Amino acid sequence: MLNTACAQKPPIITIPTGANYVSEENLSIQSTVLLNNEQGVVPLTGLDKATIASVRFTHEYAPVFDSLLNKYARVKNFNGLTYYNISKLTDDLKLYNTIILQLTDLDLNNQQLLNFITMNDKLKKMVVVYWGSGIPLNKLDGVNTPVIWCNRISPVAAAYAAQAVFGGMAITQKLTKNASAKYVAGSGFITAKTRLQYTVPEAVGIKAENLTAVDNIANEAINDHATPGFTVLVAKDGKVIFNKAYGYHTYTKTQPDKITDVFDLASVTKISATTLEVMKLVDEGKLSLDSTMGSYVALARNTSKNDIKIRELMLHQAGLVSYIPFYERIKATDHSSDSSAAYPTKVADGYYMRKDYFKEVMWPQMLNSALRTRGQYVYSDLSMYFMKEVVETVTATPLNVYVQDNFYNPLGMQTAGFLPRNRFAADQIVPTENDTYFRHTLLTGYVHDQGAAMVGGVSGHAGLFASTNDLAILFQMLLNGGNYGGIQYFKPETVAQFTAKQSNVSRRGLGFDRWDPVVSKHYPSNYASDQTFGHTGYTGTCVWVDPKSQLVYIFLSNRVYPKDSTLLNSRRIRGRIQDVFYEAMQKGM
Repeated sequence: MLNTACAQKPPIITIPTGANYVSEENLSIQSTVLLNNEQGVVPLTGLDKATIASVRFTHEYAPVFDSLLNKYARVKNFNGLTYYNISKLTDDLKLYNTIILQLTDLDLNNQQLLNFITMNDKLKKMVVVYWGSGIPLNKLDGVNTPVIWCNRISPVAAAYAAQAVFGGMAITQKLTKNASAKYVAGSGFITAKTRLQYTVPEAVGIKAENLTAVDNIANEAINDHATPGFTVLVAKDGKVIFNKAYGYHTYTKTQPDKITDVFDLASVTKISATTLEVMKLVDEGKLSLDSTMGSYVALARNTSKNDIKIRELMLHQAGLVSYIPFYERIKATDHSSDSSAAYPTKVADGYYMRKDYFKEVMWPQMLNSALRTRGQYVYSDLSMYFMKEVVETVTATPLNVYVQDNFYNPLGMQTAGFLPRNRFAADQIVPTENDTYFRHTLLTGYVHDQGAAMVGGVSGHAGLFASTNDLAILFQMLLNGGNYGGIQYFKPETVAQFTAKQSNVSRRGLGFDRWDPVVSKHYPSNYASDQTFGHTGYTGTCVWVDPKSQLVYIFLSNRVYPKDSTLLNSRRIRGRIQDVFYEAMQKGM
């Protein structure tokens, strides 16, 4: 039977901190080798097509291992000790094309498990991760499945091995002596770090104790009702050193915020979706920044928007009005409380817009809106409404589908996307405003922006939802010059072009907001370098990337709950928390 040990209560796992963590991490690196990797299976790639299962037996630090795996991709965890029949386990794994098998010395002496490995060796993509003495390693001489062997057994070794599976950390060692007839001295494969690593601040020369000011600022923000809660993530040098949730979904304090929670990103959508697609199309030569809107959008050709250049839209210098309050013009006949063929567009629970409302009302309003002086900087949501129409015309693919297929899924992003209520339970989505003037309901998983909601939740300027970890993956890719997980998503020069200052009249890049040269504004932070690019969102979100410091800073909140509050902005909560990390870098160890 598979049950190689009596089921016991899971032990309490104590993970070292600070310098002790870094020391154990280094020992784990020095004690790990990768065998049988001739086909380059490790690090795992093709995450958009992978269905991954992690199977454990007697590995005591499996919870740590599985937790780290799920930073990179959605991995289903199986406890092999609950199975008494190898066939039942095999059957439950039939829909998974990738299996990560956790083994110990005890497990390698179980013939059923060895049979399982042999049976799946060629049937599925499999990675064996083995912690132990190496004595029973000869049991794996007959298989071709990659084997990651670490002779240290600790929670940090478990975390390291999980990251090595996905390329979050490199494997650098080879066997120093014979382990079996097959695995001889000098055997082993070296891998490169291709994805984010998850570690402690001390790994990048920062004392964790110098980050406690974040907690103080968080308490101030939550106690003074600047926001019910928020999550923060910071990555330095490609290593996530801080990811913490504060407060609650609402002021009732019934549901604590979690780092896996999904937030309405508001205008961070502009750079996390629409601008990415524009970059890709420019990269591929399918879209020119100096072509006109009328070149792509037929209905613009007989309007004042015909000769607006794509570059002008991306810089907010097209002379457009800043926004149009579309919801103020809705008539009683334009919406219904029930879904039907006549009212198919869902705006919120119990609120549906009539068919073709965007085409018949909103779109003409935008195309016929006033045009101001071209070349001046006026931040306008209309620019990204227009860019959505442009890119969808070029690709013949809806914006939400294109970014999901070309970026989010291949990158291993598990929460990012539009229309989150179609994919997640409501309790994983942080509510935004209690809308008392338009939809008359608490907005949970329905985009806060009224115009984006009226077009069905997918727009070029708003509508994207995500967690901090997903955004860290996305923006680390940009910081890497368009490369992540061994895939080149953009040419480095395309990333450099879009994120650099491109305007003579504003601080902006193409789609991206940037560091403000007016020092008194302290934007986005007192210490951010002049290379910094990113964006903020109305709901209380921001992403900032500082190439000079190799820093990615992400802050997600729902400051508009239960109604719009200015305290998060007036107290500079986002910027002050960002400052803490720069100050900690300056203090060093």
